[in-house]
Amino acid sequence: MQSIKDNVFIEDQYPGVTLGAIALPRGLMYIDAPPLPEHGRTWRADLLDVECGPERLLIHLDANIDRTLGARAMDCMVLAHEKTAEFFSTRPNTFKTQGSETGAVWEDIQGLSNIRWAPPEISFGTKTSIYWGDSPVVFEHHPGSAHSAIWVSLPEEKVVFIGDAVVKNQPPFFANADIALWIEALELLLSNKYQGYTVVSGRGGTCATVTIRKQIDFLRAVQKPMKMLGTRKAEPEKTEKMIPALLDLLRFPISSTDLFTRRLRYGLRNYYVHHYIPQEVVPTKKK
Repeated sequence: MQSIKDNVFIEDQYPGVTLGAIALPRGLMYIDAPPLPEHGRTWRADLLDVECGPERLLIHLDANIDRTLGARAMDCMVLAHEKTAEFFSTRPNTFKTQGSETGAVWEDIQGLSNIRWAPPEISFGTKTSIYWGDSPVVFEHHPGSAHSAIWVSLPEEKVVFIGDAVVKNQPPFFANADIALWIEALELLLSNKYQGYTVVSGRGGTCATVTIRKQIDFLRAVQKPMKMLGTRKAEPEKTEKMIPALLDLLRFPISSTDLFTRRLRYGLRNYYVHHYIPQEVVPTKKK
């Protein structure tokens, strides 16, 4: 566990996403949860000696299974964007592992079964704030990396958790993304509004300005050929040819090649279908 401010902690030792914790006079806010229940219980135990109030609240930065699967083990109320709450309303009560090839980390973790979801009890739309002390914790919707993506910021401490808006040394998830909005959000992150902030990636921990700029470059490296395929009205399967060149832009262990290939195959295909293939309009019946 690393302390990045007097009352703000992050943890990268568990598979899945970078975890966060904010200690406040009223209680402790967890940022995301590890997929395995036993890791969630260990993370909670690691924070027992942190000075804070008795309340507990878990925050999901989007609906990705890597960060939402372990919510029940955190044993507290859950807050997320309203689109994450909507997404949970379409899921069965119990987690099913069959047939998933999205390239998420949980797919390579053994022993995940019979886990019950813990849907968010609290949700919001564009922006909200919670005061568990003298200064606010601010929640904002930034839907570029995912429809339900949010950022959690502490203006007083100058810390912002940005989820998968930036991922370090790995390809991002594209299936529920909007690249134009994503780049716009990252340019905001580079603006004066966030000058002097410690920026915490949901996959890789704190990140420097150069890392954010590299993420923008990667998104543009996807955007241009995707538009070309759309102009030619190519089949969705053609997006797979983009994968080798995109992986060459990243530095990662060779053992992660299969996982990251699956992530891009699934994400690029779905992004192309959602953004470049006209959806059939079902005619309304005349009365």
